Amino acid sequence: MHQKSVKQLVQLFVSEEAFTVRALRRARREIEQAAGVVAKCLQSGGRLFYVGAGTSGRLGVLDASEMPPTFQAPPEQVQAILAGGPEAIFRAQEGAEDDAEAGGRAVFERRLGRKDVLVGLTASGRTPFVHGALRAGRRSGAATILVTAHPSWRPEKGTVRPDAVVRLDVGPELIAGSTRLKAGTVTKMVCNILSSIGMIRLGRVYDNLMVNVVPSNEKLRARAVRLVQVLTGVGPEAAAAALKKSGNRVTAAIAHLKSVSRLRKKGNESRSRP
Repeated sequence: MHQKSVKQLVQLFVSEEAFTVRALRRARREIEQAAGVVAKCLQSGGRLFYVGAGTSGRLGVLDASEMPPTFQAPPEQVQAILAGGPEAIFRAQEGAEDDAEAGGRAVFERRLGRKDVLVGLTASGRTPFVHGALRAGRRSGAATILVTAHPSWRPEKGTVRPDAVVRLDVGPELIAGSTRLKAGTVTKMVCNILSSIGMIRLGRVYDNLMVNVVPSNEKLRARAVRLVQVLTGVGPEAAAAALKKSGNRVTAAIAHLKSVSRLRKKGNESRSRP
């Protein structure tokens, strides 16, 4: 591969990504089962935890960090546990993945309970830190899920049999053993699906609209105004005013405008009566 041109390499990498979509399609029923577990736990007032090491763990951190701005989810509702701690986000802590006891301690520190769900992310399916966390999660009564790029994964002696397993067959990596490639891509796609469905079931999405977005910058403030316009039919100035009055909460602004509209309609009807 080192002798190929840039053009050839790009074509090769792009072509390989087709295997991630194929893997998702083949694992659709397993993903459906896992998504059902996540949705049920969140709807019961529980929390979603990702746990992983290396690339897999960082993908959990990424997905968890996107929940508050995207869905106005409380930061504690979706969390991530990364082997090696926060430092491992920016600098690899390769030995941390071998510490099963550390995985268990990290789970106990977060006081998981019967309403919570713990999603283990491990490309190989064997990461000790993840399995230590899953064992602790099971003992605490939490639901457990394993997401792995090991297509024939089966629980080994001493490992937890999760409530749901998502096996993703992406085939060998272009750079042998580099699971930051296809395995990483498909893992993030599964995280996207699990967390998004959980938030949809919590009512944080209307139709396909991100109505709980936090308008924390100019782009998102403009998006919030457009959302209010689309869902109420008012102009941009009225939408912006309603957002300001509602503390920049899209759903509250929509409710306010619809309430005003109903009152006006009733007033017009009463005036039109003889």
